[in-house]
Amino acid sequence: MIRRKTKREIDVMFSAGQILAYALKYLQEILTPGMSTLDLDREAAEFIKRLGGRPAFRGYNGFPGNICVSINEQVIHGIPKKNVKIKEGDIVSLDVGVEYNGYYADAALTVPVGKIKPELEELLNVGRKALELGISEAKVGKHLSDISYAIESYVVAHKMGVVKNFVGHGIGRKLHEEPQVPNFGPPGEGPILEPGFALAIEPMVNLGTGEVVILNDGWTTVTKDGKPSCHFEHTVIIQEDEPLITTRLMRENLIYSNNRVV
Repeated sequence: MIRRKTKREIDVMFSAGQILAYALKYLQEILTPGMSTLDLDREAAEFIKRLGGRPAFRGYNGFPGNICVSINEQVIHGIPKKNVKIKEGDIVSLDVGVEYNGYYADAALTVPVGKIKPELEELLNVGRKALELGISEAKVGKHLSDISYAIESYVVAHKMGVVKNFVGHGIGRKLHEEPQVPNFGPPGEGPILEPGFALAIEPMVNLGTGEVVILNDGWTTVTKDGKPSCHFEHTVIIQEDEPLITTRLMRENLIYSNNRVV
């Protein structure tokens, strides 16, 4: 069952999303060659906590990190480690979840480290645009699969692979709620979108095949062919007019007071 969020719930989810957006901005600013992925993890946790949020991934189904940091051919769920160093020319996917006053936000982006190869620039551009096109279909009266089709058709047109083993999801009181939001499929299928639906839309795009493999740690997911991957995600709430992207930064200076973000 897909539960519509009330105005009060949407307000809290927006605050959670702004904490997350601000955290991603901060992580992009401090990310430099030579840092370990564990350095980023610790910085993210401290930053989120300073703004009154809680890193949502820590302990979720046993995940050992505060955030997911996935490099190059790693698609998602990269476990932060002290001995994994970020290098010039890498692309780094940062996937972050925040819980705030009982509600969740989830977002991701892939960032270049210094100068990267032209094909990686194109990969990131396709991933960003695929997310943008998916969000553009997140409107009242559309079918859920219209989002899926917009993403897949754009990626395939650029001769890249869409990951099908992992999909987007509903979000709210739980990090993962109904419905699943695939990044592939025909248009005009699935539930009709209504005001108050909250979705985490997250295309994972590979430079080669869309097939993936989960490593022995049970989490880190890599491309089957070893080619690079990117991951972009926003938490989106369906409204009567345009969708509300809670994890797009709208407040440059967040203030935490009396158990709420103002």
